[in-house]
Amino acid sequence: MSQENNPQNSKNPEQPQNPQVEQPTDASQEDTLEETVLMEENLAEKYSELEAKVSQYHDELLRARAEVENIRRRSQEDVAKARKFSTESFAESLVPVKDSLEAALALENQTLEALKEGVESTLRQLTQAFERNHLKEVAPAVGDKFDPNLHQAISSVPSEDVEANCILQSLQKGYTIADRVLRPALVMVSAGKQ
Repeated sequence: MSQENNPQNSKNPEQPQNPQVEQPTDASQEDTLEETVLMEENLAEKYSELEAKVSQYHDELLRARAEVENIRRRSQEDVAKARKFSTESFAESLVPVKDSLEAALALENQTLEALKEGVESTLRQLTQAFERNHLKEVAPAVGDKFDPNLHQAISSVPSEDVEANCILQSLQKGYTIADRVLRPALVMVSAGKQ
């Protein structure tokens, strides 16, 4: 049998070649086109909204950075001013002490009594200046416990009277300023009984 006579192989131009696939109609094409246009408009709208938010966040970030930079600059200026003028109060307290010493040296033919009285007055002025500026003496007494944060041991000496690791003798006063050691007290420490 030849293929030409086979009715399955013969092609009829009037029949569609693939009867299962329907040709799209004009109405369905228009619906699809309208949906696509709506989706594009929605995407464009969302894109504009997101772009506006990004712009807003960028602006807020720039403002926050500027504020942080201003705070940093102001705090550096404050620290610089504090360093520059921190000694001003202390210096003001010491000026009268210097004046008293100069006045004592300017006087001729002083009695020993007057000189001693002037030095005591000057010492009181200096003590008041120290107190106003939180400068405190560290003067350990014999028998006080040795504190390496406030005292500097020059030597350790055996002692029958003072127990070990206690102050045997204070050689020089120390000073603290606002709870910070300015100079430790120089001491001799007892090594205890030997």
